[in-house]
Amino acid sequence: MKNTTWRNDSQLFSIMKKELYSAVIGDSMDRKNYIHQFLPPHIRPLKDDMVVVGRAFPVVEADIDSSAITGELSDKPFGVMLEALDDLKENEVYICTGSSPSYALWGEIMTTRAKILNASGAVLDGYSRDTHGILNADFPTFSYGSYSQDQQVRGKVVDYRVPIQIGKVVIRPGDIIFGDLDGVCVIPYEMEEEIILEAIEKAGEEKVVQKEILKGMSACEAFEKYGVI
Repeated sequence: MKNTTWRNDSQLFSIMKKELYSAVIGDSMDRKNYIHQFLPPHIRPLKDDMVVVGRAFPVVEADIDSSAITGELSDKPFGVMLEALDDLKENEVYICTGSSPSYALWGEIMTTRAKILNASGAVLDGYSRDTHGILNADFPTFSYGSYSQDQQVRGKVVDYRVPIQIGKVVIRPGDIIFGDLDGVCVIPYEMEEEIILEAIEKAGEEKVVQKEILKGMSACEAFEKYGVI
């Protein structure tokens, strides 16, 4: 399949939000043998209708007593978190891991800065806080849930724009992050066009199958005819 549908990331992400969902993207990746692309299921949206899609901006956090915190980092209250935040680009997703889940990795002021930079959202292998502020900003945020305990005296950002791993998923700068109520998945950038085009096609087929079943077709017949269920 050749892409004639989008010319840039903004168009692509708009199409994905309109036509796709995490399940159909995951099915498409399974077909390509990318079978470890979903983040752990406890990483969930702060609000059920939140959808995040954008390029991965990976961030590494470490607990304050970690051996990763040395030199200048030990003197900076948040490590390089502020530098990382200021480096966010349009359509990027701040995705952070590396620390123990004992404090919040994201909050309202970070959300405010990210929105000004036209970032797409935040995905956290840990907690977020200032939930009312984030919801009022309507900024797609996925985390373990809300927890107010601050990171300043407990953790620091030690690196960013580097590959990270959450669960079984390796996330590299530029991979596509897609998340909705059913999960967050990572699309490898070198396969993105093929995976997304196939997912769009499968989403269309699923609508056809649903209509056929509503008309009385059995599940067995539908799968035999369309190969989709």
